[in-house]
Amino acid sequence: MTHSFDKEYWDQIWQGDRAVSMTTSQPNPHLIREVSDLAPGTALDAGCGAGAEAIWLAQRGWQVTAADISLDALAHASERAADCGIAERLHWVQADLSTWEPGAQYDLVTTHYAHPAMPQLQFYDRIAPWVALGGTLLIVGHLPHNDRGPTADHAHGGGGDGPPASASATVAAITARLDPAVWEIATAQESDRTMSGHGEHEVTLHDVVVRATRRF
Repeated sequence: MTHSFDKEYWDQIWQGDRAVSMTTSQPNPHLIREVSDLAPGTALDAGCGAGAEAIWLAQRGWQVTAADISLDALAHASERAADCGIAERLHWVQADLSTWEPGAQYDLVTTHYAHPAMPQLQFYDRIAPWVALGGTLLIVGHLPHNDRGPTADHAHGGGGDGPPASASATVAAITARLDPAVWEIATAQESDRTMSGHGEHEVTLHDVVVRATRRF
């Protein structure tokens, strides 16, 4: 199935029956592993969804800007943050990440399965300059499902045939776009993990994870 990944599409997702499981999701384990050793600073969560990763960062002292195209997603995220008592460390922004400009650079720019209405690799190109000098870029995305077999679909927990090719990437494709004169690659990994999906069905995610530090 082909998706446009525009605001209408994401509004349908966040107003649909998958929203319940998406709003109770836990922070991505790749984020926890890759960021736990970093000193807190400013962070941008590009495509924050219901805010699990942004909230996790804020709880550890980061000052977080969290952007998503869906107002419904941001409403859920803001409510979760208020319940955790760390709302003052979070700034929620409704934004189309294919056109939005943050107007600042961050010590950490991270994205987890975000799919704006633009080619996936071009999206990663777009967010990379938002990293400040000495800062970290962390990309967690979907590996093309035909590289690893059946997988969960892109909407985090609705089992299916996997995300379309336009919403997937490989480690080689991502790292090839990071100029080694500008970026030091710390992690370049493709891995599998299981999680509970929509209707409590167990699904497999085939992940691509790239962490890089900006030199200049």
